[in-house]
Amino acid sequence: MRKLVVLSFITLDGVMQAPGGPEEDPTGGFEYGGWVAGYFDDFLGGVMDKQMNRPFDLLLGRRTYEIFAAHWPYVNTNDDPIAAGINKAKKYVASKTLIKLDWENSELINGDVADRVKKLKESDGPEIQVHGSGGLIQTLLKQDLVDELRLKIFPITLGAGKRLFAGGTIPAGFKLLESGASPFGVIVATYERAGKVRTGSFAPEVPSGAELARRKRLKEEE
Repeated sequence: MRKLVVLSFITLDGVMQAPGGPEEDPTGGFEYGGWVAGYFDDFLGGVMDKQMNRPFDLLLGRRTYEIFAAHWPYVNTNDDPIAAGINKAKKYVASKTLIKLDWENSELINGDVADRVKKLKESDGPEIQVHGSGGLIQTLLKQDLVDELRLKIFPITLGAGKRLFAGGTIPAGFKLLESGASPFGVIVATYERAGKVRTGSFAPEVPSGAELARRKRLKEEE
């Protein structure tokens, strides 16, 4: 079974919209595009290199695919191992509007996305990475198809914008696999899907009728 991994930059209040620049995704009047830039450093660069230096395929939504396709094919892959990995990767693109994909090694998914992703996970190949693609992630979360979350949590709140955990989120448990923090206070955390949500109560236990009777009897015998 292939692992499906979501790699995401998010704020403390869960916003993932337009981390890379003002023009990346201004929908909804979003005014804070590029909020990652002021906190990105060699530490985070090293984290990204580590997470993307293994073979992987990409699963992308339309908007993220168009952003990637306008940038990565033109980066010198000899100088940038991340660019080399992204350009080499097989790209699966979930879209209801795109007809043709010009980026090399790209395949369109225009039917039942959840069903196609389930079949991809059952096929042979490397892990499947999801970058950006907020709308697609909601579908994947709703169908419980996400095996791992590799989050970079930035020390800011924005109050508005598209959130990683939005309409598709279901109750789910996760296990922390790895964590760290950058000099700028960005928390890097990797979580693995791990069963159901565990619940309990801190409320004082109410004694049963039999227990109350037992306590009364003991007190009378003192």
